[in-house]
Amino acid sequence: MPQNFLRFVSLVAILVLALGSEVSGQQRLEIGTVAPEWRDLVGTDDQKHSLADLKEFDFVIVCFTCNNCPYAIDYEDRLIALHKHFLQPTAGGKTVAVVAINSNDTPADQLDKMKERADQKKFPFPYLRDEEHEVAKAYQAVYTPEFFVLDRERKIRYQGALDDATKTEEVTQPFVIQAIDAISGGQEPTTTFQRARGCKIKFPRPARDL
Repeated sequence: MPQNFLRFVSLVAILVLALGSEVSGQQRLEIGTVAPEWRDLVGTDDQKHSLADLKEFDFVIVCFTCNNCPYAIDYEDRLIALHKHFLQPTAGGKTVAVVAINSNDTPADQLDKMKERADQKKFPFPYLRDEEHEVAKAYQAVYTPEFFVLDRERKIRYQGALDDATKTEEVTQPFVIQAIDAISGGQEPTTTFQRARGCKIKFPRPARDL
């Protein structure tokens, strides 16, 4: 077999392994890791919010989202519905808080624009500005929207997509709800990671040396 062909096959194999590693989510926090804290993030209510403020809740759902990603916009009503779903304790008597965090570095995602969006949609949950982008980086979040389920010990028990379909009427597996229901009932979630669908979070570009 020609040497050049063998080299080509080897190169393809390396690329496949690299892509497979990225798709499978190698660069993410492990399930069971204690979630990174956030402190004093300003919300659209002009108040400062910290993860510690939610200590009375058994679960915290963190959603990294934004104002201008089509996927994030499509999921706004589902995010509101998720909040309403958990206004009452779960079947296991557990309480759940929903928090949205915007880490995008774009003009459309600054706090003033977030306030306009929150007012327009009547968001019933905190919508927080991650101005320094450190929270998204700490969680190794990649997409908008991307969800994290934190349990009573604030360990990450699920990460990824809210559900299994872009269209609401086609959803058959509400992953976030399923994870909380399972844990609330004393069981382990069947699915702990499902790659999110959406736009990539827009972090600031590093300055280039002149």
